[in-house]
Amino acid sequence: MGLLAGLTTTRAIRRYRDEPVPAEALRAILFAATRAPSGSNRQPFRFVVLADGPNADAAKRLVGDAARRIWQTKQHTDGYDRADAEPASPRARLARTMRHYVDTFEQVPVLILPCLVRYREPTLMEGASVYPACQNLLLAARALGYGGALTGFGLAVDAELRALLDVPEGTVIAGAITLGRPAGQHGPVRRRPLAELVYGETWGEAPAWAIDPPGTTFTAAGPPNATETRSVPGPDAGAGTAG
Repeated sequence: MGLLAGLTTTRAIRRYRDEPVPAEALRAILFAATRAPSGSNRQPFRFVVLADGPNADAAKRLVGDAARRIWQTKQHTDGYDRADAEPASPRARLARTMRHYVDTFEQVPVLILPCLVRYREPTLMEGASVYPACQNLLLAARALGYGGALTGFGLAVDAELRALLDVPEGTVIAGAITLGRPAGQHGPVRRRPLAELVYGETWGEAPAWAIDPPGTTFTAAGPPNATETRSVPGPDAGAGTAG
């Protein structure tokens, strides 16, 4: 698989087959993750990889409980539980996927906690020294036939995870990544049209070249009120499809 193909077809995978991720695959995935850039090449990222064992089981239970609480609130506040949603709509499909994801969280094959060892006071840019490594991880998983999703569910049980795993002071648990063999499949991701996201000389004005490839399909970003799905048949569908 080429790099560009991987970048544009790596979906958030939340349904997994009931099979372990072998050690050789984890080694390759985490090797790629640790090749990521970081500020001054300090490499302050660390990964706690939890597959099986008592700590893995306990961590999955902690994050799973938090995930169910968070989704219970989010599905209501963001309108995912609206009775008038079309069953085949992206909103309804995501709601079903998320419900399955949080209800079966304890069964995910691998839970990975990306961490940042702080070496200065918190800054806006410090995420640049951990989240590129997370994306490397997900892309490497895609290349090897696996998939994952980066979530913030662990933030709700940060103190409990730190105590369980002996995470030292000064180290931030930056997320929670689930990983496994997809029960479904990867495929082209849908985002907003390029012309809505890329500007030229002035904020809000797309450059002439900001045209999506033929056949690109779109989805609006997030809940709750945007148009859900659009598509363009050819190269003329650029800025004119925005909105």
